[in-house]
Amino acid sequence: MQFSDLPIIEPILRAIDDEGYTTPTPIQTAAIPTILSGRDFLGCAQTGTGKTAAFAIPILQLLHAKKDPLKGKRKIKTLIVTPTRELAIQIEESFKAYGRYTGLHQTVIFGGVKQGNQTERLRQGVDILIATSGRLLDLMWQGYVSLADVEIFVLDEADRMLDMGFINDIKKLLKVIPVKRQTLFFSATMAPDIMTLAGTILRNPEKVEITPVSTTAETITQCVYHIDKGSKNSLIVHLLEDPKMKNVLVFTRTKHGADKVVKFLVGRGIIAEAIHGNKSQNNRQRALSNFREQTTRVLVATDIASRGIDIDSLEYMINYDIPNISETYVHRIGRTGRAGAKGVAISFCDNDDIAHLRDIEKLISKKIPVVEDHPFPKTNVMPSNREKALEAKAGGGRGRGSSDPRFQRTPSNDRFSSPRSEGHSHQKPRSGERTHGADKSAPSRPSSGGSYSRPSTPGNRPSGPKGSGMGKGYYGGR
Repeated sequence: MQFSDLPIIEPILRAIDDEGYTTPTPIQTAAIPTILSGRDFLGCAQTGTGKTAAFAIPILQLLHAKKDPLKGKRKIKTLIVTPTRELAIQIEESFKAYGRYTGLHQTVIFGGVKQGNQTERLRQGVDILIATSGRLLDLMWQGYVSLADVEIFVLDEADRMLDMGFINDIKKLLKVIPVKRQTLFFSATMAPDIMTLAGTILRNPEKVEITPVSTTAETITQCVYHIDKGSKNSLIVHLLEDPKMKNVLVFTRTKHGADKVVKFLVGRGIIAEAIHGNKSQNNRQRALSNFREQTTRVLVATDIASRGIDIDSLEYMINYDIPNISETYVHRIGRTGRAGAKGVAISFCDNDDIAHLRDIEKLISKKIPVVEDHPFPKTNVMPSNREKALEAKAGGGRGRGSSDPRFQRTPSNDRFSSPRSEGHSHQKPRSGERTHGADKSAPSRPSSGGSYSRPSTPGNRPSGPKGSGMGKGYYGGR
């Protein structure tokens, strides 16, 4: 099927053609006709499958058909609420791209910046408003936003909205937008709490689930390194010695952790920036732009800031910290391997992460291959439950030692018995210490089929507005 086979009007088809897209993705093929019919829609699809265009294209067409020829201040007819500033900005860019010939006006509002420019744009009047919930409610209370004329309400990335604790904001918005409306609900997962929320705001929706819940793209090569926590910095520097890793997205569990990783990498001569909630909006946008342009080699992000990182040619990502929520793993690795392209997802697993790794493997129904041959093997091995039982039996109770050599402690004066603290990342490693005595020439990449080789050009599968770096033809991405 081509976009021209769908019931899309000429001005929007012309804009789609300008962007170089001809083939819609499955979520777009399912959503566009349904939304154009006026029905509520419940869409579940992995990140990178083109969900933004799936609702942007039909919304533009519906509003264009109802466009009031009378002059006057435009009223907000469509409201799109999304969890992060980065994602809100990208959605506005999509509406601009596909609606350039429709004469419709859109704007985006979000927190973290001064509101002056946003309120001036609202004063002029817009047809489509894209917003994060906090700034939207704030400007409503100040009298800058009226939602009384909203005809289409979109809740995008609903699962992340709930994860970030925005459920109360959503409830407040539902009280002020018209009851008679068309509602579109998009999410990457359909956990029970998501289905409960959907049931409260949708009326007889068309439900489309393109990809089974919590599956990972087959084009992404996954692997895990079992490592001591204190060796993570050394391992990431070791991996970055590979010139193929030109752009790498790294995930940490905390904002402080992201800053520490950046400080360590910069100290080793690697250009890196962090993106998280404590960064100003200008800093976050600059970091994203630098990363897209490959001025910055490594972008270190937290999960909350990661939604909206949409870079089609991104091949490598690293879980510096394995997430404690299994579904988050699926979202993270979905930043690479987009629109059918290949990707490599690497995870560092220390003792604290073992239980999380098992939960992830259970969720995705797949055993993640382990890379055993690398310079920083785990030394502080956590015993299994069976070994713990043997230890207790051999020790004869609390306070008594075990004679089993597997459970004997390493003397504390052995400098290799415990890894160096991450807190001293500014100190350069002593000569020979980085490999802890291992052969530096030992291969550290997975040996199955050269999974670290850079893939050929994805070809006919771009996933975002023009300039994203992909070829023409297939529309994926956000």
